[in-house]
Amino acid sequence: MSGKDYECLKLSNQLCFPLYAAARSVTSMYTPYLAPLGLTYTRYIVFLVLWENDGLTVGEICRRLMLDSGTVSPILKKMREQGYIEKRQSSDDERTFIINLTEKGQALQQQAKDIPQKVGGCMKLSPEKAKQLYDLLYELLDNETTDTKGE
Repeated sequence: MSGKDYECLKLSNQLCFPLYAAARSVTSMYTPYLAPLGLTYTRYIVFLVLWENDGLTVGEICRRLMLDSGTVSPILKKMREQGYIEKRQSSDDERTFIINLTEKGQALQQQAKDIPQKVGGCMKLSPEKAKQLYDLLYELLDNETTDTKGE
């Protein structure tokens, strides 16, 4: 086999690698702003979901974050131990749990409100390119979730 047979295996030819590296880079930009609040990036995105819509089921939080319950459940447990959320059983289905922010969890929103702007200022993309990238990434995600729904 010639070198051409393996062109597809070059790191520079992989779409997955720049996506992976960019995601890690962007996520790390949050650390200096989240650390003083005692938050990891993953806890932060759970808060984003709950600040937008409090009183969600664990399953709904997982769906919105595109994460499985094995990832989200330990995060929720830690947030509950820290007094940020309350977890109660649904009256409709005892297997379903509803997550609500406590006053402490709601108050954290005020402390976090400037983080998106601060992180956005670290990125060297024009607003137009940032919007284009956002649209392309969601197009990719929409295609992926559409393709896997039938499996």
